[in-house]
Amino acid sequence: MMNLFKKDPKKKLAKQYEKLMQEAYKLSTVNRRLSDEKYAEAEEVVKKIEALKNQKA
Repeated sequence: MMNLFKKDPKKKLAKQYEKLMQEAYKLSTVNRRLSDEKYAEAEEVVKKIEALKNQKA
């Protein structure tokens, strides 16, 4: 039986990616180094999403 309360990991990662990108954008006008760090974190999340997609394929 499928667990109805189990979250889709891709959706969770997509939300995390969106949040990191928003933070990176906000920081871009204030602190470029922190903005770049957030962007790098977001890129790592994209890699995790791609890995999950490849596992299902």
